[in-house]
Amino acid sequence: MTETVEQILEQYIPQNKLAEIKRILYGHPSTPLGIEYEDKNFEVKGWQMLSRVHEELRAPRLVRVGLIQHSIVAPTTDLIQNQRDAIHNKIKSYIVQAAQYNVNILCLQEAWPMPFAFCTREKYPWCEFAEEAETGPTTIFLSELAKKYNMVIVSPILERDSADGDTIWNTCVVINTDGTVLGKHRKNHIPRIGDFNESTYYMEGNTGHPVFNTPFARIAINICYGRHHPLNWLMFGLNGAEIVFNPSATIQGLSEHLWPIEARCAAIANSYYTCAINRVGTEHFANEFTSGDGKPAHNDFGFFYGSSYITAPDGSRTPSLNRHKDGLLVGELDLNMCRHVKDIWGYRMTQRLDMYAKELAEYVSKRSDKQD
Repeated sequence: MTETVEQILEQYIPQNKLAEIKRILYGHPSTPLGIEYEDKNFEVKGWQMLSRVHEELRAPRLVRVGLIQHSIVAPTTDLIQNQRDAIHNKIKSYIVQAAQYNVNILCLQEAWPMPFAFCTREKYPWCEFAEEAETGPTTIFLSELAKKYNMVIVSPILERDSADGDTIWNTCVVINTDGTVLGKHRKNHIPRIGDFNESTYYMEGNTGHPVFNTPFARIAINICYGRHHPLNWLMFGLNGAEIVFNPSATIQGLSEHLWPIEARCAAIANSYYTCAINRVGTEHFANEFTSGDGKPAHNDFGFFYGSSYITAPDGSRTPSLNRHKDGLLVGELDLNMCRHVKDIWGYRMTQRLDMYAKELAEYVSKRSDKQD
């Protein structure tokens, strides 16, 4: 059973060459925070990602982020209330641990309080998981924890917007340290590939590219499939993000070879930190479903391979969490590195937004003319 790529390297690469191999693969090494914990079902890893630039006029701007990856708890055939409560109870224990490690901003995985049932195309019982972003049970549950632990919590849920005709969205709710909802972001890009039948439930979001000014950092959320779209990452950077979270649900065999690359490339191109979070395990459903790709009907979506990680603006990245276990990844980040990389590389100064905008407008105009 492959746990992480890093463990394979450590097992087979000679010790005298391992550091150089990791430098080539992962950039400047992260420093362990000394908070490691592991049992058969759960692990905690912690890394410090500091800038190598020493400023005389400005102290480091340190923030601790926490990423939680996890499997579901109850069978998908159980009562909806029982499924959600079981996940809530498990995640509460993980948030308590995150607080013990002084996490300031915590992000959960995509659609975290439910199974990733969007592969089934069944409306019920799965639409019952949808809840109001501001007043739903998951937001109330997390608001109490955010206030108790003085923590910003990013909560990706299935949103039901009853004020807009019960419209359903794939949404991230940002809960502030006082327990109030700071804002929300709805998923911009919806996949239509393989078993990802998400447009059965919701369509592309209408919130644009918001950046949330929290007490600790300016953050944004690029939900799952949005990581395949470079302009999506770009807009969060242009709007001032210092950390962009990428809560996801992605499976083995489809995009695992892309997983270590995309969030890392975005951090480099946009001079901010990226935090990639993926769920864990294989979720089985009672009724078979097909995906239109010629494969036989099946009862599971595939294996969610975890492997959550953090990338700094200079392209260095932490080792991943486990591919099979629940986990909490803690990163202590120096936000000053965002400016340092901009100063050193000059990407923001040398980009040609006016030229891109002009050519994109021309391209969109030509497409519109053809469609007419």
